[in-house]
Amino acid sequence: MDPDLACWLDVLRVERRVSPHTLRAYAGDLRGLDAFLEAQGLGLRDADRHQLRAWMVRDRPRSREGGEPAPATLARRTSALRSFYRWMLEEGRVERDPTARLGRPKVPPRAPRFLDVDEAATVVENPTQSGRLALRNQALLELLYGAGLRVGEAVGLDWGDLDLHQRLVRVRGKGDKERVVPFGPPAAEALDRWAATLPERRGAVFRNARGGRLSSRSAWRIVRDAGAANGVPGVHPHALRHSCATHLLGAGADLRGIQEQLGHASLGTTQRYAHVDAAHLLSVYRRAHPHARAERDPSSED
Repeated sequence: MDPDLACWLDVLRVERRVSPHTLRAYAGDLRGLDAFLEAQGLGLRDADRHQLRAWMVRDRPRSREGGEPAPATLARRTSALRSFYRWMLEEGRVERDPTARLGRPKVPPRAPRFLDVDEAATVVENPTQSGRLALRNQALLELLYGAGLRVGEAVGLDWGDLDLHQRLVRVRGKGDKERVVPFGPPAAEALDRWAATLPERRGAVFRNARGGRLSSRSAWRIVRDAGAANGVPGVHPHALRHSCATHLLGAGADLRGIQEQLGHASLGTTQRYAHVDAAHLLSVYRRAHPHARAERDPSSED
């Protein structure tokens, strides 16, 4: 591996504490560029804007359906390039930033995938596998849906992070930011049943068949299989997280509360859920906002 790239990945992992998923994606992107440049007898320090564009065009990612480019992947690659070369410039490893005039593809907004209440209940209450692994799977599904956790947050939990009596979980999210998230009785009961199969309530909450910590990949498979087995194909952990937010919104929770529940840094991220129940939001707005009340109050007119 290029020594500059290896050093940058260490910075991302140790100093910036990016998620393992982002680290893998950025590493794959830059390794692809490194191989492209090496075929031309060049290194990462030699790249200019035109060569970066040539690489992105040649290795342009496609959507799952094939054909059309995948804007989100192109945007991520652009972010990886900019982050890497800005760091290179700051470290004095290059004299100029070749990404300074590199355009960023527009990513069209995409509605979050979510399940309706009955679908979510069916999936989380009927996991696949059998015996103690079925108990583990149900506890995982209930917590992903009941607390709206990211899959990496869920598999990273230790028993010390959980308070089953108060039904609270301490979560370390993106950027190593910590938050405390509530969950409901079904998740608490499922976690208690799973804990009863373990020798002690210490270490990783979710474990594989060999006793090690469950991986994010295995958690994705557990969710996917539960969906497929219950007639809800295409389910993934983020769909359960989105469903949690959507159902909270439908029950009257405000966006700021949902933001805190999900650990979003920006309220704008949480507002993706607002389209789901626009009539409800409009009703709340008209009841609560001073300007909305003034619009309906004839006495406010001049």
